[in-house]
Amino acid sequence: MKTQTDSNLIMLYQNGDENALASLIERHKKDLYTFIFYKLMDEDLANDIFQDTFIKIIVTLKERRYKEENKFILWAKRIAHNLIIDHYRLQSKNIKISETTFENEEFSIFDIIKEPENNIEDKLIDRQINEDLLKMLVMLPENQQEVIKLRFYDGLSFKDIADQTDTSINTTLGRVRYALINLRKIMDENKIILTK
Repeated sequence: MKTQTDSNLIMLYQNGDENALASLIERHKKDLYTFIFYKLMDEDLANDIFQDTFIKIIVTLKERRYKEENKFILWAKRIAHNLIIDHYRLQSKNIKISETTFENEEFSIFDIIKEPENNIEDKLIDRQINEDLLKMLVMLPENQQEVIKLRFYDGLSFKDIADQTDTSINTTLGRVRYALINLRKIMDENKIILTK
C-alpha cells in the first residue's frame, strides 16, 4: 500500500478496500493534524476538527464526489480550514448566560438579544460589494482569477495556492500582485468604489 498513489488508494477504497483508507489516513494524518493544530493552538479542539475532517472525507469518497486527483492533502486541508471557520462562526453566535445574571432584578432580555452587527442595509451593501467584485474578477486573466479566489475566498496560503496550481510561490505572488493592480485599474476606469 505504501507504494500506491493517493488516487489509487482512493479508487481501491471506493471499490471496497478498507485498508486503502487506513493507508491514506496514515500517510497524511501528521501533516493534516499539524495544519489544524497550528491554526487553533488547542489540542482537544484540534483532535475534534481532525476527526470531523476525516468523517467529511470518508462521506465524500463513499459518495464518489471527490474529483481533485493528486491533490488529496490540499483538499483535506481545505475541508479542515472550512470546519475551523465554521467552529469560530458558531462560537461567536453562542451567547452564554450565567446564573448570576438572573439573580439581578434589573435583568433585561435586551441585555442578551442585541441587534446583529450588520443590519439589513449593511448586508445589502456587502452583497452589492461582492457582486461588483465578482463582475470585476471576470475581467481578469483566468490564472489571476484563480489565485484571487483561492487566496481571498478560500483562504489558502500562498504555498498551498502554488501547490494547487502547480507553480512556484514567486509566480503565485506575482499573479496576486498583478491581479490586484488590474483590479485597481478596472475600479478606476469604471469608477467603482468598494467601500461602505
